[in-house]
Amino acid sequence: MNAPLSRRPTQSAPVSLFDHPDFDSHEQVMHGFDAATGLRTVIAIHDTRLGPALGGCRMWAYANDAEAETDALRLSRGMTYKNALAGLDLGGGKAVIIGDARTQKTPELLRAFGRHVDRLGGRYITAEDVGMTCADMDIIATQTAHVRGTSANGLGDPSPYTALGVFTGIKAALAHRFGSDDLTARTVCVQGLGHVGMMVARNLHEAGAKLLVADIHTPSVEKAVSEFSATAVAADRAHAAVADVFAPCALGAGLNDATIPELGAPIVAGAANNQLAEARHGTMLRERGVLYAPDYAINAGGAISIALARPGGDDSAARDKTLAIGTTLLDIFQRADALDLSTQEVADQIARERLDGR
Repeated sequence: MNAPLSRRPTQSAPVSLFDHPDFDSHEQVMHGFDAATGLRTVIAIHDTRLGPALGGCRMWAYANDAEAETDALRLSRGMTYKNALAGLDLGGGKAVIIGDARTQKTPELLRAFGRHVDRLGGRYITAEDVGMTCADMDIIATQTAHVRGTSANGLGDPSPYTALGVFTGIKAALAHRFGSDDLTARTVCVQGLGHVGMMVARNLHEAGAKLLVADIHTPSVEKAVSEFSATAVAADRAHAAVADVFAPCALGAGLNDATIPELGAPIVAGAANNQLAEARHGTMLRERGVLYAPDYAINAGGAISIALARPGGDDSAARDKTLAIGTTLLDIFQRADALDLSTQEVADQIARERLDGR
């Protein structure tokens, strides 16, 4: 999973929810507070036409409440489109808890959060995300049945499934651009070496790719250099590294007016959420001749594993659907070429078609 996505300027004055730039006809946004534990949470339900809203809960030390609300709004919309495009009968939602998960997370706070989830009556189903673990989900499950990814009903850490989907998506992008998904002669720059990014790097290394790696956490870079014979590049210049694929696996909004003209790879395919700073940047990528794998299409493996987990640890259905991400992306790429649209526009179209029952 990835760190918070929103890096827009902090708003200087309160803005009505309905006037918020990231409000997109969200069905419900709940602000929750618990005086005894200090819990401050935002739960955003974007769309439930396909089913209850599934989306993880992340705990992060946001700079202010407005930043937390922005993240919840953007992430919940992304989950609607992610679940729709993955063929899941689930809507999209997201929860954020404001606080440092390393120092402020307590069992009491998690139980308070679980009670807030339960008050929504099943319209929102929570799960693991940044700053949260399977053990945390077990605690939350003592207060509500509307939780996935517990030790009783989950497949454990969803990161390997996210990484598998990203790896499969990178191969699909290579096949579309170059006519072959063989990685042995390809260079991939992986930006962000958290749980998902490190697994993506490992999968690529085992497939024979040459790796460039970047992260603000030096020990992670050193690990990748040692284990994968990777070459380190500066984290803030990774997008400009000369490679066949740029795989952003850290912060969102990294594809913007400043970075897109500097891209050193003809393919962008990575795990980060909300990679486009604005929707128009999808068109900007196409105009530059860069093939972009829409983030919510390529990184859906974790959501799939949570949604399709079965008691006993059988992950065959989750793996099959995660591997199908490659086929979904090829369909998006081909349709984008045929319609002369950006891949982001096409992915949105396909998701909306399913949401509208077409």
